Amino acid sequence: VGFLNYLTSNDSLKPYGFTSTTIPCMLLPNTYEFYWTASPKKFLNKMQKAYKNYWTEERVSKANVQKLNPIQVCILASISQKETAKKDEAGKVAGVYMNRLRIGMALQADPTVKFALQDKSLKRIRSKHTQIDSPYNTYKYPGLPPGPIDLPQAYVQNAILNYKAHKYLYFCAKEDFSGYHNFAKSYDTHMINARKYQKALNENKIYR
Repeated sequence: VGFLNYLTSNDSLKPYGFTSTTIPCMLLPNTYEFYWTASPKKFLNKMQKAYKNYWTEERVSKANVQKLNPIQVCILASISQKETAKKDEAGKVAGVYMNRLRIGMALQADPTVKFALQDKSLKRIRSKHTQIDSPYNTYKYPGLPPGPIDLPQAYVQNAILNYKAHKYLYFCAKEDFSGYHNFAKSYDTHMINARKYQKALNENKIYR
């Protein structure tokens, strides 16, 4: 309990440049070795070292070009990672969100709603779910949420820093349940794709 309290205390995290909301951004998923007696401070020091090693001048520069800072890249990566498990699609998904951010369009990311509701079992996000009053509800509040909704792998953050620009504003899971998505530039095309997926969900009796 003491360890957890330390890691969620803004006073403890302030020297590292993080808050209890953004601290997951410093915890890059990897394999680390610690003695079981390691103190919370030693844990954070080691994680900060790994974080600084990852965020080279080149990566910071790439983030700046996209008008993002490392924490914002992490938040966006956490959403993209929840949207797709396909490594070759991560950058494309991130590009949709980048396009939305640039034009001031709400992200409308289902994973953020699921995070706000704290209900991992949800497979379908309906309009009633998007009414929840939470800063993590990207249907209700524009821009990025205040913190990450997951611990994004380095490859997802790399995909965002190196994503190929495109003009897609929408995407929807493919109706074949392959894990890939159909992308669209217009809302009308997106709705055609969405109806295909909804039909597949209904046929497979996935209602929630």
